[in-house]
Amino acid sequence: MKSSLLKRCVTAAGMLALAIGNLAAQEAKPEKTKALEEGPMQIGGSSPVGGADMVQTLNPKSPPMTKADFEIGKKIYFERCAGCHGVLRKGATGKPLTTDLTIERGSEYLRTFIFYGSPQGMPNWGSSGTLTEKEVDVMTRYIQHEPPTPPEYGLKEMNATWKLIVPPSQRPKTKMNNLDLANLFSVTLRDAGKIALIDGASKKIVDVLDTGYAVHISRLSKSGRYLYVIGRDAKIVLIDLWMEKPAPVAEIRVGLEARSVETSKFKGYEDRYAIAGTYWPPQYTLMDGDTLKPLKVIGTRGMTSDTNEYHPEPRVAAIVASHYHPEFLVNAKETGMVHLVDYSDLENLRVKMIKTPRFLHDGGFESTGRYFMDAANASDRIAVIDTKEGKLAAVVPVGKTPHPGRGANFVHPKFGPVWATSHLGDETVSLIGTDPVKNGNNAWKVVQTLKSAGGGSLFLKTHPKSKNLWVDAPLNPDPTISQAVAVFDINNLDKGFDLLPIGEWAGVKPGAKRIVQPEYNRAGDEVWFSVWSTGSEESAIVVVDDKTRKLKAVIKDPRLITPTGKFNVYNTQNDVY
Repeated sequence: MKSSLLKRCVTAAGMLALAIGNLAAQEAKPEKTKALEEGPMQIGGSSPVGGADMVQTLNPKSPPMTKADFEIGKKIYFERCAGCHGVLRKGATGKPLTTDLTIERGSEYLRTFIFYGSPQGMPNWGSSGTLTEKEVDVMTRYIQHEPPTPPEYGLKEMNATWKLIVPPSQRPKTKMNNLDLANLFSVTLRDAGKIALIDGASKKIVDVLDTGYAVHISRLSKSGRYLYVIGRDAKIVLIDLWMEKPAPVAEIRVGLEARSVETSKFKGYEDRYAIAGTYWPPQYTLMDGDTLKPLKVIGTRGMTSDTNEYHPEPRVAAIVASHYHPEFLVNAKETGMVHLVDYSDLENLRVKMIKTPRFLHDGGFESTGRYFMDAANASDRIAVIDTKEGKLAAVVPVGKTPHPGRGANFVHPKFGPVWATSHLGDETVSLIGTDPVKNGNNAWKVVQTLKSAGGGSLFLKTHPKSKNLWVDAPLNPDPTISQAVAVFDINNLDKGFDLLPIGEWAGVKPGAKRIVQPEYNRAGDEVWFSVWSTGSEESAIVVVDDKTRKLKAVIKDPRLITPTGKFNVYNTQNDVY
């Protein structure tokens, strides 16, 4: 970097850091003067949308940009930024980057912000060496031009990608292998575009299967036979676990970018339907559960829940299946609307809209399976949805940017049943009372706030047979925190946490070693952690004895490339968390 540019950046960075440090908590709908002050935690990851053909729209108020620079900027934006800021830059986990904001800020401000990042989690793309000086300059100009719009994706495009590899009539009638499926783990190998099936008892890899790019989640059918895997490229792979050697039997691509898949669970509809939601286009698709044949596509574009303004990109985040009705609950992130989709009659489909805070992301059921605890992360709220009555039961303020995964359920020694979330934006863990019948005074409020090791948490977990609550923090900037995990004694929460050096226990070569996503085995006596390094570094899975909190096993294999999410078949199938 030239000395003059460095001097300007350092000066501006100091002023920016001071300004950020003095900011109070903000509401989810940002003011124009604050919209860029807080960057996102880097959880969005890269976006496959960048490979689609898009048209450059020139803005005369924006700095000059050639077609070649536009293509560079588009590639970088969809690889680095779109997951948090949105395809159309309307914001969600990350703040909006629309041109009314970016042009007003100007190139010098934006260049500094991109180069140095922010204490709230905006990555320091320039000073870290991730982006070159030229690339920082390209991005400074790129986000001052109108965002290009990717193409739509309907049934015609989906059917062109649909592959029925093994028809249902040719599949086994009974389980044909000796695997203990209830204790099998589906492990995401993120950068490899694969999953590993690992036996929970032997800790051996059963097989590694090709899937979509950057697998986000694995979900099980109600019967436990079928494993659904969805990548960020919106490719779904259906794996039959009953086959002599579990293998894909169908696949489809339902859009250009996605995060969520789920299957029907209500009695009489087990395994009948699957549903997947996409980030782009903003929609969800209903499919046959055993073939992935697409049946119906429903768009999410519409009005926001707070100001009733039209939003062109309500991305579909979490989807859960009701246990009380033949319904799916679908999160439309940017509008704050939960779509309650009745799948009992697809020809005359009924969708009920439940109004909640905006920027819905992830969440899970409380212990009875009746109430969906739904994280509106950029609003710092948890929406409680009664799936039996089909309505919003409560809205609970929590910490900064909740990111619970599916959350954690346990019985608090003082307040009764609670559901817990950790946070991306601060070090706290919020415990919410979930028993309106026997503990009505504690229901739908934060009954206790724990202080964990630090912000940057993505997941926390416990188990009905455990007395431990595990909290990760893989996005914390301090390696002593990101390479460890905090564990609380549920019966003595006031004593604080112990910090276990999981990364050190892994015994892998030097690398990022971010510890992510605690997951229990079927019996609830082991906790598995991903030791997540980059694709060129060594990763591993560490297994800890839940009772003693001691190291039990380390799973190493050259095929374990960037392991992240782990999904135990029984626990995922039965919503145990």
